[in-house]
Amino acid sequence: MGDLRRTELVNLVTFIFGSYIDYRLQEVQPILERSFGPVDYISKTLDFDRFTSFYNDEMGYKLSGKLLSFKRLIHPQQLSLIKHITNTIEIDLSVDGKRKVNVDPGYVHHAQFVLASTKHWANRIYIGDGMYAEITLVFINGQFTPLPYTYPNYRDREYVEELMKIREQYLQKRKERL
Repeated sequence: MGDLRRTELVNLVTFIFGSYIDYRLQEVQPILERSFGPVDYISKTLDFDRFTSFYNDEMGYKLSGKLLSFKRLIHPQQLSLIKHITNTIEIDLSVDGKRKVNVDPGYVHHAQFVLASTKHWANRIYIGDGMYAEITLVFINGQFTPLPYTYPNYRDREYVEELMKIREQYLQKRKERL
C-alpha cells in the first residue's frame, strides 16, 4: 500500500471559442474572473473552424478561440463544479437558445492537460456531479503529447505551444508557493 500524499494544486484553464472571439471574450472574461479570480494569461487567437463544423449551426462560422489561464491554482477536485459554472455561463449568454460562446474548462498539471466534459466515453472518468474528465495531453520528453482520442485542435502545434506557455507559468506558480 502506498502512502497518501497531499494532492497537488493545478492551473485552471478555459478554452473560449465562438465567432467574433475578441468581442465574446470582452463579455465572458469578467464573468469568469468573478467566479475564478484574475486571468494571468490569454493565448493568441487560435483557429477552431478548420477542425470541425459541428458547432456552426448553433454558433456561426469562422469560429476561433483563446486559452485563458487563471492566476489562482485550484484543487483538481473542483473541476466538476467549475464545469457546471461554465455551462451556466454559456446558457446565460445564449440568444434564442443558441450558444454564442463555448467555455471549456480544464487544467494544466506538470504531467498532463485535463479537460472536463458532460459526456461519458471510454476514455473519460467520472469526477462527480454528472461530470467527466479526460487526460487530453500528457507531458513526455519535454512536450505535451496527444493521445489516440485527443481532439484535433489539441493535437495542433499552435494549441500545444500555448499550453506549454501556460505550463511554464504553472511551474513558476508552484515554486512561489513552496
